[in-house]
Amino acid sequence: HSSVPNSDYDLSVATAKMSLKVRDVYGHVRALPPPTASTATTAAPDHPRQPPSAKRGKLKDSIPEHEGGVEIRGPHAYPGSTAEESSSASPAMLHVLGRMQHEKAQLAAGQQRGSERNTLPVVASTTLLSSASASTPSSASQALMIHRAGGVGAGGLNVVQPVRPEWHAPWKLMRVIAGHGGWVRCASVDVSNEWFVTGSADRTIKVWDLASGTLKLTLPGHVASVRAVVVSPRHPYLFSASEDKEIKCWDLEYNRVIRNYHGHLSAVYTLSLHPSLDVLVSGGRDSSVRVWDMRTKKEIHLMSGHTDTVHVVETQDAEPQVISGSADSQVRLWDLAAGRCRVTLTNHKKAVRALAVHKEEYSFVSGSADNIKKWKFPEGVFMENLSGHKAIINSMSLNRDGVLVSAADNGTINFWDYKSGYKFQEVGTIVQPGSLTSEAGIFSTTFDQTGSRLITCEADKTIKIWKEDEDATPESHPIDWKPNRNKAKF
Repeated sequence: HSSVPNSDYDLSVATAKMSLKVRDVYGHVRALPPPTASTATTAAPDHPRQPPSAKRGKLKDSIPEHEGGVEIRGPHAYPGSTAEESSSASPAMLHVLGRMQHEKAQLAAGQQRGSERNTLPVVASTTLLSSASASTPSSASQALMIHRAGGVGAGGLNVVQPVRPEWHAPWKLMRVIAGHGGWVRCASVDVSNEWFVTGSADRTIKVWDLASGTLKLTLPGHVASVRAVVVSPRHPYLFSASEDKEIKCWDLEYNRVIRNYHGHLSAVYTLSLHPSLDVLVSGGRDSSVRVWDMRTKKEIHLMSGHTDTVHVVETQDAEPQVISGSADSQVRLWDLAAGRCRVTLTNHKKAVRALAVHKEEYSFVSGSADNIKKWKFPEGVFMENLSGHKAIINSMSLNRDGVLVSAADNGTINFWDYKSGYKFQEVGTIVQPGSLTSEAGIFSTTFDQTGSRLITCEADKTIKIWKEDEDATPESHPIDWKPNRNKAKF
């Protein structure tokens, strides 16, 4: 073996170590700016570059790709030289430059897809860019563009680009309906938008005229508090769930019970009808989510996984078709075909009592005492927090105009712009004369089929109907919004 050191090997190792040092010191701004006419003359070496040695072909095998457990991203193009000249230095450098060009192309493709969706792409990792060509901007300018776009925030947190909220008219109380003898726990509007149904702690179900608010029908039958009612949009059926462990199917043509669904071991708190299948989903105090065949009354699935009371379930046509929220502070997304949980979301710290699914944006929100959180289907990717409603949220509803309503145990109602997460109104319900202040709780909310009327079921035994203020304008009620560019996603 010769004792003469291999100058080519030492040069490549020194270049690789310099790349590591530049990466650690300068972060994601690691490529030098394009050369100018003045720098190109001063940066040129005094002696001509040596021709590549015959032993350069062994550098790929002799130089490890990982040194000290850190991936070597490769040397940068020397100032004053083109990418082609730099790539001819050695096979190892050629391989590294090719990888850099691939990463550059991936970033450009991601930015193009982000612009098509009218959203800004989020930079998940630091990408090494080559500034060999003077026609492309330098890494310093690209990093500045990414920073101005809100890609990476301080501390490496991904930040959300603020979305300007859409103006919505404020809502006001339109009508108060009294008639129940106990807490009004639930409501559901018929697809014809002519009448709606409520269930109460007085063990009765009442049918009301939506336009006038007059009572049309009372259906007794449960022996405990009625906790959920759902009117089928495709059949003349009404489904009700009660604390007596029973789920009943009512024929609205004869106003009598035609089916009973037995299986829950304790009180049933929530119901949801699948929008296109003859399937009924229920949840209750036995910590289970059960799927029923609407016609045969058979239990299709017993979906277990929650460790506490299931307060709310929602269904949709797209996957996942069933979503549930529980007192164990978990939100679960279920595979309806397999009958098992596909995603468990544990971001909440308090019981989840409310869910609302957006029909067009393929997303949903979950409400708890700690926060309202927005998620993206199908994997339940966390999007943002809607902070500001500091109470136990019992119910949430969403209409087609993008107005999200959250109602709480202390009688407060918050109105949000769903797309931006901006709270444009907060009101408190007014209790019925003779009721206590503590009876200002709201248990359930629902919009009518047009989204222009909001129905709230309350603890003072009344049903309140809210509507938008027709006299309000953007000038009389301007948007008081300030963008928070450092809104972290966590």
